[in-house]
Formats: sequence, structure tokens, C-alpha cells
Amino acid sequence: MSLPFSRIPSAAEKTVRPFEVHIPQVRLDEMFTLLKLSKLAPETRKSEDFINSFPNFTINITDTSGPQDIHFVSLFSEKKDAIPLILLHGWPGNFLEFLPILELLRNNYTPETLPYHVIVPSLPGYAFSSTPPLDRDFRTGDVARIFNRLMQDLGFGNGYVVQGGDIGSKIARAMAVEYESCKVNYCIMSEPQGIVDTLSQPEKQGLKRTADFTRLGSSYALQQATKPSALAFALASNPLSLLAWIGEKFLDWTDEDPPMDTILESRFTSGNVGTHDDPKSHINKPFGFSWFPEELAPTPRSWAATTGNLVFYRQHDAGGHFAAMEQPEVLLQDIQEFISQVWE
Repeated sequence: MSLPFSRIPSAAEKTVRPFEVHIPQVRLDEMFTLLKLSKLAPETRKSEDFINSFPNFTINITDTSGPQDIHFVSLFSEKKDAIPLILLHGWPGNFLEFLPILELLRNNYTPETLPYHVIVPSLPGYAFSSTPPLDRDFRTGDVARIFNRLMQDLGFGNGYVVQGGDIGSKIARAMAVEYESCKVNYCIMSEPQGIVDTLSQPEKQGLKRTADFTRLGSSYALQQATKPSALAFALASNPLSLLAWIGEKFLDWTDEDPPMDTILESRFTSGNVGTHDDPKSHINKPFGFSWFPEELAPTPRSWAATTGNLVFYRQHDAGGHFAAMEQPEVLLQDIQEFISQVWE
């Protein structure tokens, strides 16, 4: 029996395969053997049931880097004028970050009234998407190309809105710059040149947090960038190792500590901040920014405005790096207001 919100738009150009999350029992047995002296393991089947309560799909994307199987969770609307919206996660998160937003939409709308087609893909190499090629560099521009193709294949070539955080924000910016049918919601950036210091006190506090993070909390990024294979062997050998590596980020990068099950699920289904001074990264389309105080690099409004046509900027009193998980109602409201401003 098909789930509500799972009817594929008739304009889709490719076959989309329904997908159900089910971790092989042998993999669970291996994990529980390693954890038999611990009480940290999540209720795996319960987590699967929650994930599978949303429509899951996979689709094969034909790309210049080779074929890519992309997993995504979605809420498809049956409204003819529904607006396509793609939501992009970063690291160390995954598609699970956006399930609270999907749950809000599912509870507030029916398939006949939902004003959006909401697509939440797993980045290549994350969760249930296939791994990127190992014989060449694979960058955010490659992911942007694949996700634009995804939206085209789903029948959304006439236009869509993208939102992302962390690495997802870089992909969102690349999609907005390179592809005509894309509009953008979110970006991250470093300090631009020639900006007069007119920052508010919360913005100054946010920049201090950025400086503290760079000095005391960013060594993981250097390790992952320079010696990823050595680290991978250590983390893949034991789930507690991976939990320690990722779990501390969920505790340190959030405004309020998330529930233990949330951390465990994110470990179970397994970015740095960059600059956009390059004119090629300038966004000529409308874009917006949601500011959260406990983000690793909360960008001041004046900085964001130097990188494109900023039409929406909202500063919040709570929230951190995983805004979709921490403040789903707030972020969803921002996205909806942004869309109401820019969509024609």
C-alpha cells in the first residue's frame, strides 16, 4: 500500500523506485556484538519504522562522473501549482535532519493541499546514495550538477527552490549560480573585503564563536581533509568510535543537546566554511539567509549582502548548526516566507 504524498508528478522524466530502509540483520548483529557491553544502541527497527513512514525512493542519475544512485525522502503534492523545494544536508548530518520539517508538513497538510513538492536527497556517499567515483576529484559542483539533474528528472525543470546548510549551502549556491531553474535560500561565507564594521552585538558574538571554533574545534576538518583513509579505518572498525567522533559535534554544535536517540540514529546512518569572494560564486537570483546564534559561522547580514541579491535575512534567538533538526518550525517558516517573496 503506497504512502500519502508518494504519487510521483506526471512530468517526471525518469523511473523512480520506491525504497524502504532495512538494515541487513547481519550488519546489526555485528554492531550489537561490538556493543554488547554497552546500552547505547538505538532501537534500530523503531528508527527504521519512523523513516519508512515517509515516502523513500531511489533514482539512477546519468552523470558525466558515471551513473549515480541517489536516495531521497519526499513529500509529493497533488496540487498542480505546487512549488518544488529541495533541502540539502551537510556533514556530519544526513537526510534525517529534515524529517522534523517533513513531519510538520505531513501533519499540517494533505497530499491535495500541500503547497510544495519537498525533496530531501542523501548526498553521494551518504546514507543510501551510492558512493562518488574514487578515481577523480569529486567536488560540490559535481553534487550540484547531479542534484540539478535529479530535479530535472523529477519533472521540475521549470523551476525549483533550494535550501541547505553546511556543505549543503555550498551545493545550493553552486546550483543557483550554474542552473537557470534554481533559486537559493541559504549560504555560508567568510569575511568580505571593504566592509565597514557596523555589526550588531549578536553578530559580533557570533563572529567570536567562529574564531573560537577555528582555534579550538576545527582540527577534525584538517584530519579529514589530509588523512581520511587512516581515520576511516579507525571509525569504521567500531560503532562507538564513530559515535564519539560524530556525537561530540551534535553536542557542541547545537544550542540545546539533542536527544540521545537522535545522535545515535545519525551515527548509524552515516565542512568546512568557505569564502564566496570569487565573482563566479555571486548569486544574481534572489536568495535568503537564516541566522542562528550557535551556528559555527553565523554570517552577518552585511557580509551576506555582498554575495548576491539578498532579499530575506532573519536573525533568531536560538538554534545552531543543525537548524532543521533543532528549530524545524522556525526554519520552515523562514523557507515559506522566502518562497512567498521570490516565487512567481
